Amino acid sequence: MKTIKDLNRISEKKTRTIVGMMSGTSLDGIDVSLFRVRGTGSSSKLTVLKNRSFQFPKGMQEMVLKNSETGGGNVTDICRLNFMVANVYSDCILKTIRSAGLTTKDVDLIGSHGQTIHHMPIEGKMFGVSAASTLQIGDPAVIAKKTGIITVGDFRTGDIALGGQGAPLIPYFDYILYSSKKKNRALLNIGGISNMTVLPANGKSSDAIAFDTGPGNMLIDYLTKKFFNQPYDKNGKIGFSGTVQRQIVDFILEKDSNLAMKPPKSSGREFYGKTLLNEIVKKFKKANPEDLISSVSFYTACSVYLNYKRYIEKKTAVQEIIVSGGGSRNLFILAMLQELFGDTVLVTTSRAIGLNPDFKEALCFGIYANELIAGNPITLPQVTGAKEATLAGKICLP
Repeated sequence: MKTIKDLNRISEKKTRTIVGMMSGTSLDGIDVSLFRVRGTGSSSKLTVLKNRSFQFPKGMQEMVLKNSETGGGNVTDICRLNFMVANVYSDCILKTIRSAGLTTKDVDLIGSHGQTIHHMPIEGKMFGVSAASTLQIGDPAVIAKKTGIITVGDFRTGDIALGGQGAPLIPYFDYILYSSKKKNRALLNIGGISNMTVLPANGKSSDAIAFDTGPGNMLIDYLTKKFFNQPYDKNGKIGFSGTVQRQIVDFILEKDSNLAMKPPKSSGREFYGKTLLNEIVKKFKKANPEDLISSVSFYTACSVYLNYKRYIEKKTAVQEIIVSGGGSRNLFILAMLQELFGDTVLVTTSRAIGLNPDFKEALCFGIYANELIAGNPITLPQVTGAKEATLAGKICLP
């Protein structure tokens, strides 16, 4: 058992060994990053020791998806999943530590985002009480007890309590790792949902612009499973084999209420889940599957571009877009982004600058555990809409 004294001792260390973990809304796997970090904030120096990806146990992915859909949740399932997911996370963490030749005694902290079940950043009123809310399962207290390592989780709640959207949270991490003195950069993470951070050249973290742009892999993955029994469109091969249908793109545009919202804004399955997907399939039932997948893949790129033109370009015209997340492996999306943005903007992936794009978010939430222990806020009010920056996360002792 570890105590507050252990926490204080870790907070005073100059170098910490940390595990970061993420499983996104696309549910395409559990990403774990084991790393060492010296310092905090913009002075952070990182050394990655081990990256590993794991699949959810058979049937669990479907159960989580079912309970993530509006109207599809079951309180018994969600209660049980909260612990089941934490148990799976713990096993993944222990396997990663062992595969790096370390033991749990060598690890100071775990930062776990958890699995988002539902995200409701806009206030609703019931019984005369107004509240926005978000729910991530895979309780960090369970992870702490199962691994014996101090665990930080539940990173979004504090920002929402201060009137923010609890998202996007990646921008501070983007600022730490990717800010440039010479280039205006956009960092585009394509998971289930796409989010973009824009960093003006030689700027401060308070200069960052960031928000969720719309769907990432969510629409694509659903259709590849439905029509091809494949979990995702590997390398964008199906996207390339189809033809983008303007009427399908226009239909999604008409339905996309998130696009019309001005930043700060965040999004999720409530915008781009089964309800929208079923409408698309029903409306275009005569379209061939390749064209459907090509069209929704194009829409992922299109929504990024339209958000950029409406809300970013006049303030900060970028020279470079660095893509990460599972969507960075979809060559069709990358090609569509380059085509839309043209020759004046270079579209590349974080691998080109030495970082594995698949583990960006896992690394991010490990870093955020480090920032919390150091007493540093990581939320950006101009991004989330909160009243002020805040410390993010809850600390759970083993």
